[in-house]
Amino acid sequence: MHMIHKRKFRFAAALLVICVAAAPPARKRVVFFDDFSGKTLDRSKWNVEVSGMHVNNELQGYVDSNATIYLENNALVLRPLYSPGYVSKDGQHFDFVSGRINTRGKFDFKYGTAEARIRLSDGQGLWPAWWMLGNGAWPATGEVDIMEYVGEKDWASAAVHGPGYSGDKGPVAKAYFDKGNDVTQWHIYAVDWTPDSLIFKYDGRKMFGISKTYISPMGKWAFDNNKYLILNFAVGGVYPAKVNGIKTPYYGLSASTLEEIKKQQARMWVDWVKVTQD
Repeated sequence: MHMIHKRKFRFAAALLVICVAAAPPARKRVVFFDDFSGKTLDRSKWNVEVSGMHVNNELQGYVDSNATIYLENNALVLRPLYSPGYVSKDGQHFDFVSGRINTRGKFDFKYGTAEARIRLSDGQGLWPAWWMLGNGAWPATGEVDIMEYVGEKDWASAAVHGPGYSGDKGPVAKAYFDKGNDVTQWHIYAVDWTPDSLIFKYDGRKMFGISKTYISPMGKWAFDNNKYLILNFAVGGVYPAKVNGIKTPYYGLSASTLEEIKKQQARMWVDWVKVTQD
C-alpha cells in the first residue's frame, strides 16, 4: 500500500510540472505609449506646465515654448535656457526657463510598468527627472521618482515619497553605471508597480525596491491610487546643492554648467515613454 501511494505522488508531481511548463507567459497590455515621432508634442497626451508654484529652491521657471520643449530626430527634447528677467505668472523672477510636461487629466493608471528611454547631458546642477504623482495633495497621494540626475554622470537615483516619509525622509537609492555607459548614453528607466511593492529597474536590472511592509512603520502606503506621468528639466535647487555643495554663481549650479546652459547645450532626450499592465 505504501508503494502505491508513493507512485501516485510521483505521477501527480510529474503532471504538475508538465502543466506549469506548458502555461503561456503572462502578456502585458500597452495602455500608454509615445515615441515622439510627430512634428510637435502630442497635446492629446501631454500637458505643458507653466510655473506658478515653485519648490525645492529650483532656479528655473517653466514655460510653454518650442525653445524649451520640442521634438527632434523622433525624440522629445527638454532644454533649459539662460533667460535673465523672466517673471512667472505669480510675479517671481528667474534667470532660467525650462520645460516640464505631464499627463494629468489625460492619462493616469494604477499598477503596471512605467518606463522611458532617456539620454542626458552632463553638468553639475542639472536636475532632469522622470517621475509620477498622485492626483491629490502631496505627499498624501504619493510620489514615485523613477529617475533623477543631479550632475554626477556615473549615477542616477530613484525614490518614493509619502506621508511621513517625504523630502529627506523618503527612501532613496543610487544606481552606478558601468564605465563608458554613464547617463550621457541611452538607458531605460522603469518601475514595476504592484499593490504591495515598487521595484525600480535600470536597463532591466533591479536597482531598488520598496514594499508596503517596509513603509508601514513610516506612514501610510501612498501607492494604491492612480498616478500620472511627469518629465521635467529643473536647474539647481536643494538636491543638486546637497550633492555638490555649490552656492555660487547659483545655488547648486556650477559656473561650467552655467556656461553650458548659456550655450544651449544642456539637454534631456526622451526616445519613448511606455506604460504596460498585465
